[in-house]
Amino acid sequence: MRHWLPPIVLLTLAPVLVAAPTGLSETEAAIVAHAEAGMARFVTDLEEAVNTSSATEDLEGVAKMGAIVVRQLAELGFDARWVPLPPESGRSGHVVAERRGDRGKRILIIGHLDTVYPGGNFRVEGDRAYGSGVNDMKGGNLVAIHALRALHAAGALEDSQIIAVLTGDEESPGKPLSVVRGALIDAAQRSDVALAFETAIRKTVTVARRGSMAWTLETDGVSAHSAGIFSERVGDGAVYEAARILTAFREELRGEDGLTFNAALVAGGTTTSLEGTEARATGRANITAGKAIVRGDLRAMSQEQVDRVKARMQEIVARNLPRTSATLKFSDDGYPPMAATPENYALLAQLAEVSRDLSYGDVEAFDPKGRGAGDISFVAPILPGLDGLGIRGEWAHSPDESADLASVPELVKRTAVLIHRLAR
Repeated sequence: MRHWLPPIVLLTLAPVLVAAPTGLSETEAAIVAHAEAGMARFVTDLEEAVNTSSATEDLEGVAKMGAIVVRQLAELGFDARWVPLPPESGRSGHVVAERRGDRGKRILIIGHLDTVYPGGNFRVEGDRAYGSGVNDMKGGNLVAIHALRALHAAGALEDSQIIAVLTGDEESPGKPLSVVRGALIDAAQRSDVALAFETAIRKTVTVARRGSMAWTLETDGVSAHSAGIFSERVGDGAVYEAARILTAFREELRGEDGLTFNAALVAGGTTTSLEGTEARATGRANITAGKAIVRGDLRAMSQEQVDRVKARMQEIVARNLPRTSATLKFSDDGYPPMAATPENYALLAQLAEVSRDLSYGDVEAFDPKGRGAGDISFVAPILPGLDGLGIRGEWAHSPDESADLASVPELVKRTAVLIHRLAR
């Protein structure tokens, strides 16, 4: 059933007849006109996407969302297909779509199909749309798809190579990452530039993201009568050793630009165990702790910073208190950093020029410390890219998630003209 739209939304998204900005070529003016003409369809497409429930763990729902995107991209001349993931990954699959050509730069478009919360709760109030994934990132996917529609309608996709990969598990990736991100990495190796459509933040785009990885600290001590704590025979115990290490992390490592290291889960006692997101401990007040476990994460701006900080953390761990020992292990399946390279800033300059030519003003780089990890990080070591090109919105990953429908015409036209210029 067609969703009723308040008059303000119809006014915002309906095509309007405006003079083309003077900074555009004749072809670009035609692309912009087709983008304007397609605006009335955007909210209908967004409603269909949000009401297709696709929380990461809902494997069938993610596949249904994938089928919608396969259909949309196939209509634009893409060889679009669903790529299932192995059952042991615990995840559904991805959409991979490709147009082949030899003109201009080879472009990789990145999106994701899954959401944190189940869908089915789409509504519009004024110029804002609400629902799970409405900005993160079903609205972002549609910014890319509608830009491609405008290019297709103007005949501007011919002879261009564009690969679109929309993952089905960005919000909670399956394991191992080498398998579940294999299709994305393969596409990057056959591309020259990546454009990712996570939520836009004001007049900015993302040229860098911090990498992230989990770490686990385990400490051992002598389990004995508490009357002997700090003695030569008993030593300081596992809990004090864990506390010493965490305190040293805080005092010696904090303050470096872009670096965070969070201790999120702690257990200590006579015995401890850690399974998934649950830690358990047993013990008595009159027994010194024999075991402690700490789980946390590390986020950094570059691989150099990651390697250097990991080495310093290991040095701290090695300074054991009497009669204790400790080990620190880092996960091998974290997100690599997306470094702020000159090539990324050159792409930003191109996007800013497009925005000015469209009379939308300048675009700046967003502070990478304000964004979490994203799929573009997996391809950042391979090719330059930009993220944060999707729809503007607020409160992602919450029941109040919303998207700014008034931002759609600007973002779709900006994306379409950028792709055209890159692919010339």
